[in-house]
Amino acid sequence: MDKPWTVSHGPIVATEFDVQKAEAIRVLLIRPIGILPNKPGDPIRPFALGLFNDIRALAKPDVKATALRRAVGSFVHSKRYYFASAQPGSMRHDIDGKPVEPLSTEDRLVAQQRFLSLKRGNDENSASSIEPAASPAPPSKTEQIRAALLRRDRQT
Repeated sequence: MDKPWTVSHGPIVATEFDVQKAEAIRVLLIRPIGILPNKPGDPIRPFALGLFNDIRALAKPDVKATALRRAVGSFVHSKRYYFASAQPGSMRHDIDGKPVEPLSTEDRLVAQQRFLSLKRGNDENSASSIEPAASPAPPSKTEQIRAALLRRDRQT
């Protein structure tokens, strides 16, 4: 796939799960930031490039950068965030949630590919939970030899 989408699905809105991820970021900061959704139905806004540095500056004194990075990463590497970023005309936003620049075609294409990859992964997981469990793979040659040696040791 080398062409970005041309049909927009409109603003991509947050689910309860997206709000929980946003809250995980919010509790690590000394003040709220406007880019994060506050309730289900709020729009998911793509972050401006370098925004993590602005967010890190607002971290509570006892918060390690790694914890903040993981919380932000959980939000920005989600399926709905990628979906919002992949939309035609999607804009990057500053820490207050104001649009600052459009996403580049390359960034939209990457977001589109990651969204589709995550979507396929979820589809495969849901399909495999419906299908009956596959029979276990036959033991490898190494496992067969080990089992034979163990049986021989028990017999002596």
